[in-house]
Parts: sequence; C-alpha cells; structure tokens
Amino acid sequence: MASRVLIVEDEADIGALLAWHLEREGYQVARCRTGLEGLRHVQAAPPDLVLLDLMLPELDGLEVCRRLRGDPATQALPIVMLTARGEELDRVLGLELGADDYIVKPFSPKEVVARVRAVLRRARPSRSDLPLTVGTLAIDPGTHRVTVGGAAVALTPKEYDLLQALVDARGRILSREHLLDRVWGYRAASEIESRTVDVHVRRLRVKLGAEGGRIVTVKTAGYRLDPEG
Repeated sequence: MASRVLIVEDEADIGALLAWHLEREGYQVARCRTGLEGLRHVQAAPPDLVLLDLMLPELDGLEVCRRLRGDPATQALPIVMLTARGEELDRVLGLELGADDYIVKPFSPKEVVARVRAVLRRARPSRSDLPLTVGTLAIDPGTHRVTVGGAAVALTPKEYDLLQALVDARGRILSREHLLDRVWGYRAASEIESRTVDVHVRRLRVKLGAEGGRIVTVKTAGYRLDPEG
C-alpha cells in the first residue's frame, strides 16, 4: 500500500509542485493550506507523514507540531518541516517540539522526496528483530514499543531511532557524526546538526525517566548507553 503524505503549505504553487513529485514516486498525497485545516485532516484521515510549512494562516507550523506531539493518537506521526526561515533558533525550536526533519526553502523537490522516503523508512517497524531489555527499559523493534518499568513510553520516530542506535552499540561511544548519519541521514555535521543530536538526547532522557540516566555524555566524543547503570 502506498504511503500517505499530507502537505500543509499555504503557497499553492509550492504545494502543487511537491504533490506532483511525491505522486510521481507513488505516494498518495493530500493538501491543506492552513494549520487548522491540517489538524482536522490528520484527525479525520491520519497520514503516514506530514510535510508541514512553518508560516501558515490560522495556526503556524510550530503550534501545529506542538498539538500533534501533545496528542497520544498523533504523538509518533512523522513530521518534516518546510520553511523559508532558516535561523538557528527556528530550526532548534522545531526539532525540540519533535519535528523529525527540517528543510529550508528554497529546496529541491527531489531532496524533499528523498527526505520523506528516509523518514518513512526509519519510522517503519522491522518485524525480524527480537525485543531488547536494558534494566527496566524494554524495546520491541517489531512494534517500536518502548516501556520503562512496564509503563509505555511514547517516542517520536527520531527518538526511537536514536535509542535503538544507542542500544545496538552495546555500550560503545557513538559520535554525533555517526548518529547524524544513522538517524538523520546527514553525511556532514554542521554546528546546528550537532545540536540536533543534543536536543533529541535531552528529550529522550526526560521521556525515559528513571532509565534516562543510562544515556551518558562522553565529553568531546559523543554519547553511549550504559547497560550496567
């Protein structure tokens, strides 16, 4: 079945261009032009991914992202932000709110399609992996279900991928560059991209509660998950 992508973009020409390229690649595409319309569409017909512009009428993209992440029904919905605002503060804020990727206009439609494909691939569960347990932290790769002490923990796709990478490393240190490549698909690490890793690690620690301290910062080197802590 083709993946469903919702484009929430108020500029009709950009929305049409993105829709054309995505449909040509086999995606089912719906389009909305305001933040409120986008929220209603997600509730009525949940997509597999949302392409979300930052500057929108009625509700801006940051508020739409905040509401989607605050609703258990859409908390794990993959979100890729599109915006002409490339300032570092805007990008970090979007990532802190839970966006899975962030693309600054002007962009190549082919790049957007590639990012969409990568985010969906990372969000899609792998049924062949066995459940993993570290302390009271349990991860089921088949369903992407994470629990701490038996209580479910709702993670975004990026947060889940980050946790999976740390667990798979079995205590080895993973550099920010490695995590950017594995989790985000970025080959080069700029300062803002490195901060993206830091933002997600901070959010992940908070969500894991009592087990969050297992994620250890190794100064100048990166992060590791302590299996013995």
